[in-house]
Amino acid sequence: MTSSTDRTDNTHSTSSTGSNDRTQLFHALHRQPPLVLPNAWDVASALIVEAAGAKAVATTSAGVAWSLGAPDGDRLDRELAIDLVARIAKAVRVPVTADIEAGFGADADEVRATLAAVAEAGASGVNIEDGQGGSVRDVAEQAERLRAAREGAPELYLNARIDIYLRGVGDPAGRLGETVKRAEAYLAAGASGIFVPGVTDVETVAELARNIPAPLNVLAGPGAPTTVELGQAGAARISVGTALASAAYAVVRQAAEEVLNAGTYDSTKNGLGYGEMNELF
Repeated sequence: MTSSTDRTDNTHSTSSTGSNDRTQLFHALHRQPPLVLPNAWDVASALIVEAAGAKAVATTSAGVAWSLGAPDGDRLDRELAIDLVARIAKAVRVPVTADIEAGFGADADEVRATLAAVAEAGASGVNIEDGQGGSVRDVAEQAERLRAAREGAPELYLNARIDIYLRGVGDPAGRLGETVKRAEAYLAAGASGIFVPGVTDVETVAELARNIPAPLNVLAGPGAPTTVELGQAGAARISVGTALASAAYAVVRQAAEEVLNAGTYDSTKNGLGYGEMNELF
């Protein structure tokens, strides 16, 4: 565990040099697959993920939104989201990639401004999704938004999320082909990698990896193949989305109900100690 003194002495700034170094490292981590990212949602969870050995910290948009008092789904104020990215980037030493939903913008110009601000906040990468409502955006519209994102942050790792599987869009038999078509358009627009949530079976992951000429990110959780198995199938990056935040909040509910209803405290017995938490900072 890093001591508080060591952290104080070595805390990095979000200067352009430091950010560029971490951004280059983050790009390189996708060439040493699989990159496993347990998603964080605030500074404390980011520090815990870093201390556990993660090579980078990824945020979960839903977890971030919940922690800041908003529902997921482009409902969070952009400035609040970017402020949290800056706080996390300042607190940890490893690269930070931010899930910025659909870019916190109604049009391409607003997405460009979001990316510039996220880069200034110290992030090394972002996720941008093509989901819209219960479906997905038009390919050409999403490609335009991705081009604007690239213009706003030329150096960042731009992870383009394709929601065909996640949202169950179209005929199941055509989803792989549609995903690959979108991946080609998004890569041509400046994406660095492709994120396909909603798929964990190794056969489909392998087929996607064979047909997408860029690092493939998948979303895993309970019941999914192991990170080793997904990596062997071709996934270059594996994240867990809301899983950690949801599990943490489940403990809060269980402990609150226990103390209120039973008057006992057993649900909190495995909590991190006060001193251990303080030392993280």
